[in-house]
Amino acid sequence: MIMTLDNIIQEIEKAQSIVILTHETPDGDAIGSSLAMRVALKQIGKEPDVVIREVPKIFDFLPGRDEIKSDSDIEEYDLAISLDCADFKRLVGNEYFEKAKQTIVIDHHGSNKMYGDINFVNPVAPACCQILIGMFQYFDIKIDKELGTCILTGIITDTGGFRYSGVTPETFEFTAELLEKGVNVSEIYKRVLETKTKANFELMKRTVNRMEFLEDGKVTFTYITNKDLEEVDAKIGDHEGLVENGRDIEGVEVSVFIRQRDNDENTYKVSMRSNDYVNVSDVCLMFGGGGHERAAGAIVQGDIEQVKQKVMKELKKVI
Repeated sequence: MIMTLDNIIQEIEKAQSIVILTHETPDGDAIGSSLAMRVALKQIGKEPDVVIREVPKIFDFLPGRDEIKSDSDIEEYDLAISLDCADFKRLVGNEYFEKAKQTIVIDHHGSNKMYGDINFVNPVAPACCQILIGMFQYFDIKIDKELGTCILTGIITDTGGFRYSGVTPETFEFTAELLEKGVNVSEIYKRVLETKTKANFELMKRTVNRMEFLEDGKVTFTYITNKDLEEVDAKIGDHEGLVENGRDIEGVEVSVFIRQRDNDENTYKVSMRSNDYVNVSDVCLMFGGGGHERAAGAIVQGDIEQVKQKVMKELKKVI
């Protein structure tokens, strides 16, 4: 059911126990929106739990990071809130969501499956955190430096530092407002987009060396394996951003990056990015995935060559 902001605040106000959840392999928007929701709910007297099982260390600076739990002692919450997650299957801690008395989904993916009791989805917003700004303003929640830092982290990461086409005039208006609150835009930008771990740099070198140009240079394809991750001593999140390298090359429309899933030699997580006209979300939907028009992902079975062939078969239809 799709409902209004009034319905959402009513459910929040009457809930005694609340859990905040997001998608697997969380990025800055997932973590930023989760922690922003936690800060906001604490302002109105709630003590929500945030359950995220894997947090890349580049987000350790965020307010409330130390309060994130990998699991909860509470089996049945009054309310479960899903943020930035289009599909129940990708929701980490979905067992808490399933058992909760009431559920709310807040998201910005056009592929959202509307799996909550209340669904508030705005696919025009470039980040889930941008949705939260308007929501918090409606709820008369004070957006201070702490809350603003969480929000702007999500906006900066999901817009690629304001580079992507989904950026709206409101994005810059909100950023200007947060700047006035004392939020350090340049520091957040540096932390989440420019700072690389050594393992991430080593993985980047491998993906660049393996990169293939396909379809007359319109598509790039590259990969990493679990062996690569072990050899560079990669930690959570060290593979993030590798898909962007192909998209930034002149003449490339779609960048494809695949990585082996944990303990499974024949399953790969496919990430796609596009520049101008290919809707990669539609391509990923063919494999049960989804996302945004210019950024999407899916899980595909097979070895590296088989996955490449499957993906290219679908891309050739639209490239």
